Amino acid sequence: MTKNLLVELGLEEMPAYVVTPSMKQLRDKMAAFLTDNRLTFDKIEMFSTPRRLAVRVSNLSEKQTDLTEDFKGPSKKIALDADGHFTKAAQGFVRGKGLTVEDITFREVKGEEYVYVTKQEIGKPVEELIDGIVDVLKSLTFPVNMHWGSHTFEYIRPVHTLTVLLDDESFLMNLFDIESGRTSRGHRFLGHEVKIQSADSYEEDLREVFVIASPMERENMILDQIKEIERMHNVHVEIDEDLLDEVLNLIEYPTAFIGRFDERYLDVPEEVLVTSMKVNQRYFVVRNENGKLLPYFVSVRNGNAEHLENVVKGNQKVLVARLEDAEFFWREDQRLIISGLVDKLKNVTFHEKIGSLAEHMERTAKIAALLAEKAHLSTREVKDVARAASIYKFDLLTGMVGEFDELQGIMGEKYALLAGENTAVARAIREHYLPTASDGELPDTKVGAILAIADKIDTILSFFSVGLIPSGSNDPYALRRATQGVVRILDKFGWHIALDELIEQLYALQFDSLTYSNKEQVLDFFRARIEKMMDNDIPKDIVTAVLNSSTFVVRDLVEVAALLAEKAQENSFKPAVESLARVFNLAEKAEVVSVVNESLFENEEEKELHTAIEHLTLSDDLAGNIEQLFALSPVIDAFFDNTMVMAEDEVIRANRLALLASLTTKAKKVAQFNQINTK
Repeated sequence: MTKNLLVELGLEEMPAYVVTPSMKQLRDKMAAFLTDNRLTFDKIEMFSTPRRLAVRVSNLSEKQTDLTEDFKGPSKKIALDADGHFTKAAQGFVRGKGLTVEDITFREVKGEEYVYVTKQEIGKPVEELIDGIVDVLKSLTFPVNMHWGSHTFEYIRPVHTLTVLLDDESFLMNLFDIESGRTSRGHRFLGHEVKIQSADSYEEDLREVFVIASPMERENMILDQIKEIERMHNVHVEIDEDLLDEVLNLIEYPTAFIGRFDERYLDVPEEVLVTSMKVNQRYFVVRNENGKLLPYFVSVRNGNAEHLENVVKGNQKVLVARLEDAEFFWREDQRLIISGLVDKLKNVTFHEKIGSLAEHMERTAKIAALLAEKAHLSTREVKDVARAASIYKFDLLTGMVGEFDELQGIMGEKYALLAGENTAVARAIREHYLPTASDGELPDTKVGAILAIADKIDTILSFFSVGLIPSGSNDPYALRRATQGVVRILDKFGWHIALDELIEQLYALQFDSLTYSNKEQVLDFFRARIEKMMDNDIPKDIVTAVLNSSTFVVRDLVEVAALLAEKAQENSFKPAVESLARVFNLAEKAEVVSVVNESLFENEEEKELHTAIEHLTLSDDLAGNIEQLFALSPVIDAFFDNTMVMAEDEVIRANRLALLASLTTKAKKVAQFNQINTK
């Protein structure tokens, strides 16, 4: 016989972004708990609303599987003394397993006898293990926590109810001073408390009190209702997946509806209208069949269709108020002069420890000019970079961005065009914010890309210089995202800009506003972000070896790591790497960098290795570079077979170490080969 297990945790409203990950986390931890306790099951269904997290385990076994496990102990000669009695070693071994010496047997392993014991554990009924669910619930982690009342414990939100049912049997347990029972809470306005009759009746019991427990069912309801709206009004509703997920986790009983606003607001830039609807009000945007924005919006009510007309009117009123503001700012901002706004940035603080936005822009402009040169931009592009860098934050002082901060950069582009700036400059103002997420959209233009990199690099260097360095998961200024943005942009455009050389040059720049410091920490920070770009399947040792090479060009590092991981599958990889690793290990013993003296060579193998190194020319062909280095393996091996590197004669020894060092200097452009594990 199997049973169905229901666990529901009732909470205060959780933030929408927490609901789905927490639901999945509960499922995963419940599965781990059951598996660890040797309980079998068919599947785990997930449920969630803003006020509950729940799982239902289907066909859960009535009891644990029995456990039979063999343990190998000390050898017989250690387990028995001269008189044939069990030693303390043997006694201690069995005692640690909860057994006695009477349980000992001897088995032969590779010609020698060892102590063995077999431990058998009869599986317990599931009812005896179910209390462990409390620990599962306590183990859930969240991005934010709070404590309430006089309690010292913390959780995402205060807990109100706990329901644990095995079929229709309820279990009494305590979580954060809340005793479990059958009670769950219905819809905040339309429902009431309800008794859950059994694990199988969960959804229907809640449906009676206007709660749709399944997020998938709520999503299907929303989408079906939107399709009906589209059919009735002959419109197309733009389904933004992120918005749908958010709405889904804000409601317990969905009812979609359509509202409208005055057509005159369509004269305001579309981005403003969309932001007002999607971001500020969580409305879905409505378009015609050609994709043109229409004066409608679609929203989802947390409730049924009763008195829906009042809900529509209320939402229209709220939206129109925001559109009125937007229309006003759009009109007023166009009277502003860019130069005047830029001048006012002197009085806007970038960060209290770093200085003003104007000072940040000045440093960014110098960095951008250096980057433009390294990226070999055209004269026109260099000029555009300089102009964009001199004004690119001006829109932060416009009324529109002040009201809708999500529009920074977007409005900058529009206002720049209206003011007569060319397209490249205007677009760079928008693109410098990209990417807005770790895997978000990247700039498409060279001018925008250079400005984006420069702005981010000064941000990173500035914060590091004043000691505001991310640690652990703490990164309040999103410096990891900024750094990831830099390396992703460099990779996208294929610019062979060595980050170590660039950073070195930047630290040499002089600014009145700030002196850069903590250079090595900055470089390590960049290495960590480049590592994130590498394929997860690449062995850690190869990643480390490549990141510790003398190359710091993003694309090259990523590609070389992938090439070496591919090479690792070939038979030639191990001997080739071991040969190069031996060179690296010995070369580290060279006390000074010295020129190789050919007249000191004592055998042909030295000469052949020197000739091979002299002819070794690494290029942009990364795969070819690896092939060249691996082809040296026989020459290196012959050298070591016939040459004592650490000769007693100091001059001879130093010359041989210099020979090896000359090879590592070239090979290190690919990887630090002695950090690759070939065992």
